[in-house]
Amino acid sequence: MWKWAFAILLGIFISTLLLVTNRDSDAATPPVLSQIPSDIPALGLTRDEINNMEIFSRVSPSVVHVTNQQVVRRRFTRNVMEIPRGSGTGFVWDDSGLIVTNYHVIHGANKVTITMQSGESYDAELVGYAREKDIALLRIDAPDLKPIIVGDSSGLVVGRKVLAIGNPFELDTTLTVGVVSALGREIKSLDNRTIKNVIQTDAAINPGNSGGPLLDSYGQLVGVNTSIISPSGGSAGIGFAIPVNTVKKIVPQLLQHGRLFRPILGIEPLSDNVAQRFRVKGVAILAVQQGLPADKAGMVGIREDNQRNLYLGDVIIAVDDESVINEDTLLSLLEQYKPGDIVKVTTLRDDEIMHYEVTLAEPGQ
Repeated sequence: MWKWAFAILLGIFISTLLLVTNRDSDAATPPVLSQIPSDIPALGLTRDEINNMEIFSRVSPSVVHVTNQQVVRRRFTRNVMEIPRGSGTGFVWDDSGLIVTNYHVIHGANKVTITMQSGESYDAELVGYAREKDIALLRIDAPDLKPIIVGDSSGLVVGRKVLAIGNPFELDTTLTVGVVSALGREIKSLDNRTIKNVIQTDAAINPGNSGGPLLDSYGQLVGVNTSIISPSGGSAGIGFAIPVNTVKKIVPQLLQHGRLFRPILGIEPLSDNVAQRFRVKGVAILAVQQGLPADKAGMVGIREDNQRNLYLGDVIIAVDDESVINEDTLLSLLEQYKPGDIVKVTTLRDDEIMHYEVTLAEPGQ
């Protein structure tokens, strides 16, 4: 009899062990990238907490404090002095000393200072900026830099965990955790250009976080924290980050040209404000530049008759069948091409639809 009892108890024990093992293996837990930092006691921690701690420990040395300083002349003494104009966050892009941050963080600066987690400070050189994408590229000469690991934002989905590291309200190296709240948002840059495909997150982003990294649960860069929506000026759970796949396209252009390298049609557009007065939908051409693509294709700008009456010429309404609403959408569409590409430009002239094949040119031609 005792043999039967032992067998039953053994069976129950094995079944319970298998059930617990399967339950653990099926649980969706964030990946633990390496060992827990040695100064953190492991007892009682969840896997998610360990994941947060490990990412912060590993990535925070790559995050920097960006200080924007402006040179001013004192009114009566005429002495020149530097005053802080603002501050934000950035991160080490590569071991050559490149630092990525937001353009609005360094806008108007006479001098930019980068402070590392160690407390060491370095003067930064401006390599280039894309005002329309709110991205700036700086360079410092510093030893032992630890570049951030660049990820892929194309695989993000709503609900995925993300982490932000930054310097909110000048409180250095602060971690906040949240999720991807939405994808495909649009925000405006300083020059009122539309930045598309922006990530929305509820990870707390406050003034000073701008330019800092948004990370996935592997500790990889998936976005650059940029702005918030908040009636109070503090975090309201709605923050925005420029996706890293956009940044990966911008950085090489800034490194080579100091700005975005967008091909041109060779037109001078009528300003959107003036076009709206005439109820124009699209981009009205004020003038075409002689010898450039639009001119070669036969497009025309505003015309004047003998009585000095003005008439609209071509109004661009589409590029490769993608609708053009205003100058912002036209520029965004052109950013998808490179010089030498042939595009179909559709215009409206004198109530007639016109189609042109235009070979895009390099800027500065």
